[in-house]
Amino acid sequence: MLRPAEAADRIRIGRAEPPTELASTVDYLWWVEWDAPEPYAQDVAPRPVVHLVSEVHEGEPRLLVYGVPTERFERKLAGTGRTVAAAFRPGGFRPFVDVEVATLTDRVVPADALLGADDRLLAAELLDPAVALEDAADLLAQWLVARAPTPDPVADELSTLVELVERDPGIRRAEELAERAGVTLRTLQRRFRTYVGVSPKWVVQRYRLLDVLGQVHDRDEVDWAALAAELGYADQSHLIRHFTALVGEPPARYRAADPPV
Repeated sequence: MLRPAEAADRIRIGRAEPPTELASTVDYLWWVEWDAPEPYAQDVAPRPVVHLVSEVHEGEPRLLVYGVPTERFERKLAGTGRTVAAAFRPGGFRPFVDVEVATLTDRVVPADALLGADDRLLAAELLDPAVALEDAADLLAQWLVARAPTPDPVADELSTLVELVERDPGIRRAEELAERAGVTLRTLQRRFRTYVGVSPKWVVQRYRLLDVLGQVHDRDEVDWAALAAELGYADQSHLIRHFTALVGEPPARYRAADPPV
């Protein structure tokens, strides 16, 4: 989430680990509960992750599959409400479906169209305020367990590879990632299209920008020139242009509006 300090008074977030049966495909279960007497827009800088989300869609509770969004997106919140969802490991959604994950990128699709199961009753239960959020997350997990696919070693390999990019700021180019995987860049691009939904280049660039965002949130002082060099940007201005494209404003203005928490 962008501007977490601003959101803290309106949004409560929680998460839980997936059961063992889902550990290779689901990263975590999560929930959000909000209280926004005045309409509030929350900006999010996405990661290469597919989410299965419970929310009201066209007037009824549904489970929706959110493909990887390639740009910053906004969620508008008003009044009180909640959502309960699953975040898949990068590549982890592919074993559940018979389509390339790239066909879902920047799209939102009702779960029944992809998973072949009516999601309405479960979604209504997940959104029911009488059901504890932790219990609702467990209900969603068990629903997925009942539909768990046969293990896919390629999906697991790509999940591990993307998670390596997230952890290692030394990875700065897609070619380095292909070398780590022991395949050509073209082969890696094809696998990412099928399993992850975005290109290796997009993944590397996004995680390095999220590293910058983390530094803005965590450090009292930021040496932008040094940070640009540390993360592989050509220069400070290059870093600032990419940061501004992601969050919608330059680092200094963003930092002034939402100082370190």
